Amino acid sequence: MLTQSLRPRAQLMGPVDTTLRVYPNDLDIFMHVNNGVYLTYADLGRTDLLLRSNAFKLIRQQGWYPVVAAETIQFKRSLKLGQKFSINTKVLGWDDRSIYLEQRFESNNQWVATALIEAIFLSKKGGKVTPEQIYKLVGFTDETPVLPDYIHKWKETINLTRD
Repeated sequence: MLTQSLRPRAQLMGPVDTTLRVYPNDLDIFMHVNNGVYLTYADLGRTDLLLRSNAFKLIRQQGWYPVVAAETIQFKRSLKLGQKFSINTKVLGWDDRSIYLEQRFESNNQWVATALIEAIFLSKKGGKVTPEQIYKLVGFTDETPVLPDYIHKWKETINLTRD
């Protein structure tokens, strides 16, 4: 948050590249980044998107806040101590309930991992905030992107475990 004004602005749809480095407290006993830490990194990438698109302040003023409803991550390579990497965060689209994002982790121009995120927004006053309300607030007027087929399949899978 302290350095966001120094980074280039972005559209709320992204993409935004967030560069990070692996620190000792990110490692597990096998000396590579713990799988749970990737999800923390992903949070930082999504926060960076909100900050750099100037949406963070507007959303916060409304008393709204994002939460992850579902996420999945696929790993290809490990990240190790001191390694620099980036997270490419982009919004794939939304439906009447959720916003779907993809976050691709890369280091040295090699794919490390990819996370799929289903995010919803809640209001401190209670209740859910629709993606339409979010995009209207930030002045987004483009057409709603068509969600990729793999997101529809993923949604079907995660909906199997919802009550």
